[in-house]
Amino acid sequence: MLDFATMRAALAEAYDLTPSLTLAQDMADIHARMDRVIPLPDFARHAPYIRAINRLKREKNAVILAHNYMTPEIYHGVADVVGDSLQLAIEATKVEAETIVQCGVHFMAETSKILNPAKRVLIPDAQAGCSLAESITPEGIAQMRAKYPGAPVVSYVNTTAAVKAASDICCTSANAAQIVAALPEHTIIMTPDQYLAQNVAKAVPQKNVVWWAGSCIVHEQYTPADLRDFRAWHPGTKIIAHPECPPDVVAEADFSGSTAGMIDFVTREKPAQVMLVTECSMASNIADALPSVEFLGPCNMCPYMKMITLEKILWSLHTGTEEVTVDPAVADKARLAVERMIDLSRKLAQ
Repeated sequence: MLDFATMRAALAEAYDLTPSLTLAQDMADIHARMDRVIPLPDFARHAPYIRAINRLKREKNAVILAHNYMTPEIYHGVADVVGDSLQLAIEATKVEAETIVQCGVHFMAETSKILNPAKRVLIPDAQAGCSLAESITPEGIAQMRAKYPGAPVVSYVNTTAAVKAASDICCTSANAAQIVAALPEHTIIMTPDQYLAQNVAKAVPQKNVVWWAGSCIVHEQYTPADLRDFRAWHPGTKIIAHPECPPDVVAEADFSGSTAGMIDFVTREKPAQVMLVTECSMASNIADALPSVEFLGPCNMCPYMKMITLEKILWSLHTGTEEVTVDPAVADKARLAVERMIDLSRKLAQ
């Protein structure tokens, strides 16, 4: 656990982190990427951290990979690469820097380490877990294999290294249906997200998709009634749902896609009003790039993603903590499952 008092005292001694409106104004180019959602006085609190982190990245030969669920000051202020799980997994294989700072939850940092065993991978808060990843274990994989002999196991990247190692191939919400459709077997085991699996089963009816009963605490909370009520209040709004939502929620939406798919849809279609049925930071991170789009509706916050902050990123770079390690024997097996996903995704995109 982080000792916040010690961390803040050490950072205050090493860096000038006093909120500064003058500095915020000097960093107008960065603030312009988020000024629709973060007013200048609020950005003045973030600016000293952003300046320190960006300087330290250069000094430490580090690169920051940030998931789409990071807050805008991280997403636009310090990230070198942003994207969904598939995009980050692919970009992690291209990193030349000596150190990767993973702004996301722990399984994402593990994936970066698996794909870059020679590099140092840091996560700003090792306690940033994932309810979905924690719902499945290698023993659970073994149970599914015993129940469905001969069926390949397709595990979501939202899993631990040990679960990836026990699987045949990984998938993301962006490529799950394509990967399942491309496998030669008729029965396919999907873990751990039951709703992603059920949505894939509808999209790929020629396969017998069976699943583990896990779910995401952000997406499982939405109901069809939520969407219907919102349509009644705001007729004409385009509703876009993440495929980790229950199938009856996805059925109520106008479009369903991964976080990258959502961004592509809104960027391409530019609806006058849109509701993103996913984690809250999604709309915040793309709002400034789409000034003609009004983002409406409730959202659910991921408490694990929000454990990653500018303060913790600066501490991670300053001290070299917290470093993510994966047992080499586990990493070798897990790497095969992730690389199979990346290779198959590239082939299917050709």
